[in-house]
Amino acid sequence: MCRQSATVCLIKSPAVEGVAGLSLVERLRVLPDPRRRRGVRHPFVAVLLVAASAVVAGARSYAAIGQWSANAPQHTLSRLGARVVGVLGVRVAPSAATIRRVIGLVCPGGLADLTGADPAGSDSVAVDGKAARGSRHNNTPAAHLLAAMTGDGRTVTQLRVPDKTNEFTCFAVLLAPFDLTGVTVTADALYTQRAHARFLVEEKKAHYLLVVKANQPELHRRLRSLPWKDVTARRYGREIGHGRRETRVTRALTVTDLGLDFPYADQAVRILRYRTDLTTGTVSRQTVYAITDLTSHQASPQCLGRLARSQWTIENRLHFVSATAFAEDASKIHTGHGPENMSTLRNLAINALRGAGHRNIAAGIRHASYEPFTRPLDLLGIA
Repeated sequence: MCRQSATVCLIKSPAVEGVAGLSLVERLRVLPDPRRRRGVRHPFVAVLLVAASAVVAGARSYAAIGQWSANAPQHTLSRLGARVVGVLGVRVAPSAATIRRVIGLVCPGGLADLTGADPAGSDSVAVDGKAARGSRHNNTPAAHLLAAMTGDGRTVTQLRVPDKTNEFTCFAVLLAPFDLTGVTVTADALYTQRAHARFLVEEKKAHYLLVVKANQPELHRRLRSLPWKDVTARRYGREIGHGRRETRVTRALTVTDLGLDFPYADQAVRILRYRTDLTTGTVSRQTVYAITDLTSHQASPQCLGRLARSQWTIENRLHFVSATAFAEDASKIHTGHGPENMSTLRNLAINALRGAGHRNIAAGIRHASYEPFTRPLDLLGIA
């Protein structure tokens, strides 16, 4: 069974070992074709490449992808490896129905793993989830997607959280296939579990920075009672943006001998955030506590503050972008593996646009749409 599926999937997710450095086309060839052999006309990889290219050009639905495919010229279909018909070698584009069927059937775990970025060597990886609200249908709840993103804004992978369970049960499953040696994994309080800390340090040889809130009441109480006023290791940060001015004070304290009863905990972190609304002048204050296995020699208060802020990367540079640039929450796709696989194609588009230097993804989509049958293919590295 697929390791990343909320519904039954009898295809085993392909391993990600050995795919580093391969092109997108070569990676997709690793995926098994979920269709029955009888009646297959269009090459499996070509259908996926058509869908990915259309999404980069701004397509948001199966119908939009099918329209892009139907209007694609011969030279584009040739680059995509579309079906050849007749002695003249005419390329035939897959229909919207074929595209819908393939995207709904393809292994979601394999597609997400093989089209995502390699986290090896990254400074940090943030983990967080969101609901694809538009995928709610009748009594079927909305698809809940758990994703991982590097500190520089590249999506690593995602999975759909099975219904009737929680995100934190999928934390280890999400990260298991990847080399995280030396990488600091950041996560919100939901994932602050002892089992997760052991998994990261013992199995993945990684580090962690986990936020602590009231869901761990005893640990939270102990962190609050530490002598923070006496801490001299601190860092101040200031910035202005989004209509507010924010000042952050990060303090770090070594806690190895304080009996916090959390695996491999070496430092505790307290971050005070002072936010001033530039329109109203209203000042708000927030205190955030976190815990990490990084020693004071490995991470200073400045480094810990930066790692803590990297947790917001996935919210600002993935979830917000998917919701605004691609209108993911408005998508009504809900059957089969469609919700998670369409989200994966959006993640692939974001990675491609960001890799090409587009800081504004919406502007990057518009740029690709001006030449919709060449620029998306160039961005995806399709020769």
